Amino acid sequence: MLWTRRLAGFRMREPAAAREWIGRRAWRRQRAARRDRVQRASGSHAPEIERKKAFFQSSCRKSGPIYSNGCRFAAGSCANFAPGATIIPPIVREKYAERNAEGPRRQAARRTMPTMYFLYRILTALGMIVLAPYYALRGWRKGEPAGTLWQRLGILPAGMANGAAGSGPQGDGAIWIHAVSVGEVLAAKPLVDGLKKRMPGRRVFVSTTTETGQRLARERMQAADGIFYFPLDWVVPVRKALRAIQPAAVIVMETEIWPNFLREAKRMGVPVVFANARISERSFKRFEQWRFLVGEFYGRVLRDAELFLAQTADDAARLREMGAEEERVEITGNLKYDAEPPAIGAFARWLEGEVRRQERWPVLVAGSVTEGEEEAVLAAYDIVQRKWRHALLVMAPRKPDRFDAATEIAEAAGWHVVRRSQLKFEAGAALTLNENADVLMLDSIGELAGVYSLADATFVGGSLTKAGGHNILEPAWFGKPPVFGTSMENFREMADLFLGARAGIQVTSGPMLGNVWVQLIEDSATREKMSAAARAITERNRGATSRSLDRIAALLGGGESVNPRARGAAE
Repeated sequence: MLWTRRLAGFRMREPAAAREWIGRRAWRRQRAARRDRVQRASGSHAPEIERKKAFFQSSCRKSGPIYSNGCRFAAGSCANFAPGATIIPPIVREKYAERNAEGPRRQAARRTMPTMYFLYRILTALGMIVLAPYYALRGWRKGEPAGTLWQRLGILPAGMANGAAGSGPQGDGAIWIHAVSVGEVLAAKPLVDGLKKRMPGRRVFVSTTTETGQRLARERMQAADGIFYFPLDWVVPVRKALRAIQPAAVIVMETEIWPNFLREAKRMGVPVVFANARISERSFKRFEQWRFLVGEFYGRVLRDAELFLAQTADDAARLREMGAEEERVEITGNLKYDAEPPAIGAFARWLEGEVRRQERWPVLVAGSVTEGEEEAVLAAYDIVQRKWRHALLVMAPRKPDRFDAATEIAEAAGWHVVRRSQLKFEAGAALTLNENADVLMLDSIGELAGVYSLADATFVGGSLTKAGGHNILEPAWFGKPPVFGTSMENFREMADLFLGARAGIQVTSGPMLGNVWVQLIEDSATREKMSAAARAITERNRGATSRSLDRIAALLGGGESVNPRARGAAE
């Protein structure tokens, strides 16, 4: 620097002058240090720093081009600028004081976060190498279109991408809704319909993860402008999908958390909203067990989201405990209460006619049956069959990969089984149900809700095993009291409401389920009271869709066009 060159010259030519010059500099430093101590003791240090900051900023604005760091001076030039020499050290001290105030745990998280993301990206890349051939082989075996795999890799159909780029007549940005499977699709339907009515200038795209969710979305989501598979959570597919859709916002149903997706959306300035958000007791306990390892990373991931619209106060508290920022978590209620019962389809109407023609009574419907529950349901059916020989059981396995296994279990127990997939409806053909059929295996997607309307008694599966339960509102839509097991972690508040109002019954085993079925079939007055209580619960808890739409509209500026890249630049 300049003063070092001067000092070298003084030393060679005028040693006495050099010593005098060094002495003056030391005296100035001592005077500045004393003044600094006095100001700190009197509390006037902070205003002095602010005054110097303001002077420095006004000086920066007066000259020079703007560089990438926001300053009008080139990198390093501030060190030669007199105000910079006195302003930069206090600014640095303030920054370090802020970091020290965070505490050692937060500082450690700041240091380890890039490492955690790096490790996660390595794992997802390895997973993608494994999953891509798996999805390709599975799609080939099931006869899925070739585009399914491309969509999981982030390559969307050209028509969908082009339509999203010019979304709406005024160029409003698209809205991307992600619903992982069947339950989330059903919850998302009123939200999709409401978005199209409230924001007609925006296109709405829906993605799913599972094949069953995809089928149901294509059947029920007529209002959506496009339906596709959610990309694998690897950087490349995620970026491709986001660039293709160019959404003004992404709405994730419930709590499908993908770190890479959230991070890339944040970088592109796309707000992500978790609607109908929930964290079950079981999931939270699992998080608590692994908090020491993934707690800080998980909290960092949740902070990439813009808003959490939680179902209940318990869900909101768990989200905050896991790291979501308190001001971004709100309680809006459960969207599933706002869902309308689906229209009764052709199959349900045909089955109703066959039941009347053959005088089959009572009809029992066991829906969303999971692995390990088939034997319990058949044991309950045996109790009913001994009392009413013309009873008929309709069993609907929750997952397609259990269709064959459930059929084999029923046949091995001696029941005559007819599969829904074997009943081909053809124009002009008279189709009849085998009169010897004991069990009708509903191995199809999207027909269960309509079949509940025919039931004299019901059972909602996933609740006798540790599966967390399923939606008990589906039979209640048609005035059928839901019967379910004790494992209802995913629907704890809903189950408590139904039990508290005596609108549902909880069982612990197959024989107990059979006895409850017999009581409900014999006591029509009890059935009617429970049906009225279930309808009252549904009406009382409506309104979550409207509240969620209000928050989403506010986030998007009341439906006005929002440029996500401009928003990202502003942030």
